Amino acid sequence: MASGKVTSWAHGEEFVDEESLFETPGVLARARERGSELGVAPVLPGAGALMRVLAASVGARSAVEIGTGAGVASLYVLAGMHPDGVLTTIDPEVENQRAAREAFSEAGLRSGRARTIAGSPREVIGRLTDHAYDLVSFHADAPHARDLLTHARRLLRPGGVLVISQALYHDRVADPTARDATTQEVRALLREVQEAEDLIPALSPSGDGVLAAVLRG
Repeated sequence: MASGKVTSWAHGEEFVDEESLFETPGVLARARERGSELGVAPVLPGAGALMRVLAASVGARSAVEIGTGAGVASLYVLAGMHPDGVLTTIDPEVENQRAAREAFSEAGLRSGRARTIAGSPREVIGRLTDHAYDLVSFHADAPHARDLLTHARRLLRPGGVLVISQALYHDRVADPTARDATTQEVRALLREVQEAEDLIPALSPSGDGVLAAVLRG
């Protein structure tokens, strides 16, 4: 990446002040620290800011997140959702969800705004209602990501937004010499979204890449 592009990317990452999103200072910073302790990689500020905008753009009242981590992306989505909106967030690791609930509490979110479910994402998401959600998000390198994409398209209402974070996978997706299995899977996922007739996609370099798509009506 040219030095000017690096500088512009860094400027974009710093454009939104994380401290301004919640009344309690340091909520996102502490959530990031807990994520590091748990070994999960939270979304970077630029990606989180874009997720917040996307949630706000559809006036999201009902959203699904696959992969709670320590709750950083969850907080960004919740910050953009309608004040009465509910986020259902799924993660197989109980410790991750415990950390996320701590972040939600610190942020002053009222009880019921975030519904945490521990379990296999593919099993849990398979029980959710068709066409009932304004936004569905997951990581591009999540296990069985292409299965999750199929479920996401089923869950979204017409006009709803799909958000796939880490879509550039540590800048490996655009590197033709990167041929490892995970990078290849992420590329295949991006192609599937790009070629889907029912999705209108865009790929942003914010954070580690955000692939967003609107489900056609």
